[in-house]
Amino acid sequence: MTPLDPPGRTTRSVPATFLAGPDSPKREPATVRRDGPAPAGPASAAEPSAEPSAKPVPAGALRLPEAPLPPGEVDRLVGGQHHDPHALLGAHPVHGGTAIRVLRPFAERVVVETGQGPVELTHQQGGLFTGLLAAPQAPDYRLLVSYPGGEPIRQHDGYRTPPTLGELDLHLISEGRHEQLWRALGSHPRTVDGVRGTAFAVWAPNAAGVRLIGDFNHWNGTGHPMRSLGSSGIWELFVPDLGEGAQYKYEIRTRQGWVLDKADPLARAAQVPPGTASVVTSSAHRWQDGEWMARRARTAHHRAPMSVYELHLPSWRPDLTTYRAIAAELPQYLEELNFTHVEFMPVMEHPFGGSWGYQVSGYYAPTARLGSPDDFRFLVDTLHQHGIGVIVDWVPAHFPKDDFALARFDGEPLYEPADPLRAEHPDWGTLEFDYGRVEVRNFLVANAVYWCEEFHVDGLRVDAVASMLYLDYSRDSGAWTPNRHGGRENLDAAAFLQEMNATVYRRCPGVITVAEESTAWDGVTRPTDQGGLGFGLKWNMGWMHDSLVYMSKDPVHRKYHHNEMTFSMVYAYSENYILPISHDEVVHGKQALVAKMPGDWWQQRANHRAYLGFMWAHPGKQLLFMGQEFAQGSEWHHEQGPQWWVLDEQWPAHREHAGVRRLVRDLNRRYLDTPALWEQDTAPAGFSWLDGGAAEDNLFSFVRYAADGTPLVAVCNFSPVVRHGHRVGLPELGGRDQLWEEALNTDAAEYGGSGTANSRPVKAEAVTWNGRPRSAELVLPPLATLWLRPA
Repeated sequence: MTPLDPPGRTTRSVPATFLAGPDSPKREPATVRRDGPAPAGPASAAEPSAEPSAKPVPAGALRLPEAPLPPGEVDRLVGGQHHDPHALLGAHPVHGGTAIRVLRPFAERVVVETGQGPVELTHQQGGLFTGLLAAPQAPDYRLLVSYPGGEPIRQHDGYRTPPTLGELDLHLISEGRHEQLWRALGSHPRTVDGVRGTAFAVWAPNAAGVRLIGDFNHWNGTGHPMRSLGSSGIWELFVPDLGEGAQYKYEIRTRQGWVLDKADPLARAAQVPPGTASVVTSSAHRWQDGEWMARRARTAHHRAPMSVYELHLPSWRPDLTTYRAIAAELPQYLEELNFTHVEFMPVMEHPFGGSWGYQVSGYYAPTARLGSPDDFRFLVDTLHQHGIGVIVDWVPAHFPKDDFALARFDGEPLYEPADPLRAEHPDWGTLEFDYGRVEVRNFLVANAVYWCEEFHVDGLRVDAVASMLYLDYSRDSGAWTPNRHGGRENLDAAAFLQEMNATVYRRCPGVITVAEESTAWDGVTRPTDQGGLGFGLKWNMGWMHDSLVYMSKDPVHRKYHHNEMTFSMVYAYSENYILPISHDEVVHGKQALVAKMPGDWWQQRANHRAYLGFMWAHPGKQLLFMGQEFAQGSEWHHEQGPQWWVLDEQWPAHREHAGVRRLVRDLNRRYLDTPALWEQDTAPAGFSWLDGGAAEDNLFSFVRYAADGTPLVAVCNFSPVVRHGHRVGLPELGGRDQLWEEALNTDAAEYGGSGTANSRPVKAEAVTWNGRPRSAELVLPPLATLWLRPA
């Protein structure tokens, strides 16, 4: 940013061949920043002569205005500081006829074409051409604009059109209640008064002036000033003859005298990074997922199976470089492994690939790295047609400070709080949103709705909720300001999350929201009408941390950490949980899941398999990050992706990886076929310990119940020894022959295990054990989980 130069001076030169019309020949450069205002007067060498050069016009058809615009008014207009350029430009009735005023910097001639013939305008000042038609009302007309060395260009005049936002739009925006904000703001190809073009609208209430710049005017906004729509803070402009694919930004002149080039916060498409311009787009996709959407609306997610595969789209298969290429591979892979849902790390546009998408610059634009918005729609549509739900990570907690994006958008804090103690996010060098400002909350709430309505996503996983809820999050004493009650809770953020959840659930039947929240905040998944935040599910970070601590210990030491595995059931029904083994647990030195396990390579894989068997049987939905489904040994890196080559079974050392993937396939298949594992996830009646206290033996046994009482028993042996004749209490089945069989054994040879098993059904004897009237003697494989079901 550079202060304005003195009037009439600029630090850049603009060739005379730079054109101002969308039909003009294109030439680079791409987005550039300017250090001063555009030429403001006839002193510029690039300006046209004031002498007319048109052919003679019919007598009486034209005469010069008796009172040209005051030079100061023109200076404000040309300098990009006029709040209402439409009041000056276009067609206006005046004494003696209709004044036509057109701003075309660097043009040689401007001719108005009417039904009565052509009429040439006179250059007044700074690229402003004026004329007076001897007509009481403005006729239908077009402009014929000539630039040095080029053919005349025929254009419509966008400054004779009414605002493209209605009173209802402006009212809802001012109230912070426009639930489809993206339909009002941003860029939209449309027809106005029979003229095709693109409407632009941006919220910049502190701006002294806003102009549109882009590849259609060679990034010089002199000819495209926008008008302010009053107290709403919205600036608007309709540009005729401009359509899809145009690249643009807003040139914002601040009250402090700075000039900022900003990408559109509501842009629905963006340049491929490192480009930062916004792109005009509209959708031509025709959805084919009607059956899925209807079924989704009828689904009660808390009583339905949900097994989620989390992935980073750009690195899942680095050789698949587009959304459509991924759509040709991913649905089949997820079908093969029987996952019900896929969760994408953020797909919204972001400038730095190494942020994995968690520092968003374009909240309404899928990243252009992998294709167009319609390409992303195609991916979602294809997944739905294969029966796979789509969850996307969403980041309303913070945004980056990049100059082209949201930070100090109109020269002053706008999306971020004015108080720097609240604005700065201490962990990531980013800015937090001002949740107390209704327009900012509207921007985010509408954004959540946007992804659900426009892209048919089935869920939003909200990132870093804990950092939103607490004013002192990661802040030292004295580095934060309390709320109005003197507390540490961010009341505005809590109200925003309630509004977001309530709006999404009301507008988008069947969508589920998921909170990444690691504290004891009460009621994260309680409905908003009961005082909760209203999320559908919450990541169980406590379970993840405690269970991984236990699994990382050598079996000889696990007895001292037994409660790490049982404590989760103390609070299991305080919220609706999903059990996450996410990307956060397998990066930055934390190691891959299998590498966290103790022992030699065989024991590490056996621990890995046994842990997954325990996880899938534990109350709660489950989530597994890519690469962990086949126990890759290296932690994830966003430039390399999963180690797919370890699945090549031609190499004996790799066969165990394929075995782990077969286990995940079968875990998901048995899970889907067993209502006891998901039907009562959120009800205490769905779980009971058989033996949760066998610390000396590193054993856990429990039973899960379906709504009709059908049980499934899980027995976990986290010791590297085979236990023969180990008696386990079993639920009462009724009837005389009470037989149980293995539904799943993580030590099966096909999974890479030793093959130790109970090969035949076992009979529950009338021997009281573990407080149950019946029990059976089992063979427990080493470092393995068994699932038993009624035979």
